[in-house]
Amino acid sequence: MRKWLFSLLLVMLAGSAEATPKPLPFTYGADTNPKGHGEVEQYVDMVPVVAVSGSGAPVRYLATQFQTEVEYGLLKNLEVGLYAAIMPSDSSYVAIPQLTEGTGAKQRLRWRLADPGDWPIDVALYGEVTEFTSEIELEWKLILDRSFGKLRLLANAWFEEEFYFDGTTEFVANPTAGVTYQVTPIFSPGIEWWMRYDTGGDWNGGPHQYVGPTMRINFGEFFWTTGLYVRLDDVGRKLTPGEDAFGPIWFRSIVGFGF
Repeated sequence: MRKWLFSLLLVMLAGSAEATPKPLPFTYGADTNPKGHGEVEQYVDMVPVVAVSGSGAPVRYLATQFQTEVEYGLLKNLEVGLYAAIMPSDSSYVAIPQLTEGTGAKQRLRWRLADPGDWPIDVALYGEVTEFTSEIELEWKLILDRSFGKLRLLANAWFEEEFYFDGTTEFVANPTAGVTYQVTPIFSPGIEWWMRYDTGGDWNGGPHQYVGPTMRINFGEFFWTTGLYVRLDDVGRKLTPGEDAFGPIWFRSIVGFGF
């Protein structure tokens, strides 16, 4: 049995392909998976908020959301992505703030407009459709990417239009930007800024801004990208129990492997 498992592991490793690792947790790069190659990624977000317990008392709570993505290179510069997202709930609490995602599915395309280095700035376009339990979302991004040796600068112009099943709509602006530096082929630290603003009207609508250190560890067929961010606005605010979703810090981690 052990020999069989060892042989299976060797076959899996031999058949694995290099991943296209995320340079930063929130900001996309212009690079796409090669035609016929793919990648699986697992996102985890964790944010300390204040929930409402069954007795009605405010309770410190670590809100989470999870997203699994499968990417695949359709053409030389065109990639498709399929997502499954979940926002966990806990029946022992009366109210838990919902973060930026819901529960449902997503489909998207990323198209790199030219080969790396052909233009002064590498450019890609990104379009996504989301079906959550409470809404339909349309999302688009303009991805800008430029490397200077081991230094890499990235920015995303990121927008969403959200159509809720109760007939309301919201527009969301979620720009991001960051820089990374390749210390070694394995380790790349960085710093990233991101903002979220929507027309929802309450405090959660923002705009809210976060900035923090990031790092990427890349082993070829496997990578880990993570960041810890501090909210720059309303620093002294006391979070409203059960409502405020943007805590004083935000943690995101992505693990991925190629196939």
